[in-house]
Formats: sequence, C-alpha cells, structure tokens
Amino acid sequence: MAINKQKFNSVGGFAVNETTIVNELRDIQNINTLEIKNSNFIDGSKKDYIVRGSNVSILSLDNSSTLISLPSNTINFITGYVVGVNASGGGHLSAKIESTASCGGAGDVQVLSELITTIKDSVPSGETWSITSYDSGAANKFSYSVSRSGTVVAVKWIGYVQVISVLWS
Repeated sequence: MAINKQKFNSVGGFAVNETTIVNELRDIQNINTLEIKNSNFIDGSKKDYIVRGSNVSILSLDNSSTLISLPSNTINFITGYVVGVNASGGGHLSAKIESTASCGGAGDVQVLSELITTIKDSVPSGETWSITSYDSGAANKFSYSVSRSGTVVAVKWIGYVQVISVLWS
C-alpha cells in the first residue's frame, strides 16, 4: 500500500498530456465532466455536463452521440438549461428542465417527474421548436431531445446539465 510522505504540491498547476487541469490559482479548467462526492455519503455524487446538438437531434456530449450515463439502482435529480438559437440569432428558445429519473438495476431509465420552465421564447412566427427529456431506451442513458419544424434554417442547441445521483436500493 502506498504511503504519502508529503502533501500533494504542484507548483504552477497540474496538467494531463500538457493540458492544464488545475492552474496556479487553483482553478479547474479543461475538463469534460466534474464529479463531486461527499465523503460522509459515498452513495451519492453530482456531475456537470455540457451537451450540444443541431436542428432535430438528441443532445450529446461529443460528436459521436454519447449520452449522459446514469448509474444503475439510483434516483437522479437532473437540472438542465437548454438554449436553441437560429443561424441569424433572431430566434431563440431557452428553458430550464428539472427532472427526477430512476435508473433500475438493468439500467432502465424512467423520468418520474418533470418541470419545464420556459425562460425565453422568441421562436419566429410559423415555426415550432421543442425541448423534451430523452430516456433513450438504452441502458443507463439520458439526455434531451430537441426539434424544430416549419423552417429549414439551422438551429444550434446547447445545454448545461447537472445530475445528482443517489443509490436507491
């Protein structure tokens, strides 16, 4: 078993593959996912994600359709802030979605409750844009389904998602 003889000290910051992760000011940067755990309650965690998509799509973590993973046997408190903006910048839809979702032992995700608050709706006349939770049917996966209709103009979607997972069995 390893023994620490000194406290961790990295003058000037800490990097992985020459990309700064923790700088000299103790700011965390250049990370894909942030997970926070409480040492007193090891059965829970909080993770933050940034998801993206365009037009009619499922928001993903990258360009290869990777969705947010939920641990099995958990109850999850999910808060998402999603905004869609058209190419001209003249139309946008912004919403906050607060969901509670369970993830069973086999990874089946089920949205139990949801509150959608529209922050701003300036969708151009004759167009319909929407944001809904997406439990995907795939084991342990969650995201948001976005769509736009009544136009061929591109809509870019971006979301910031917080997931608090607590062991539920």
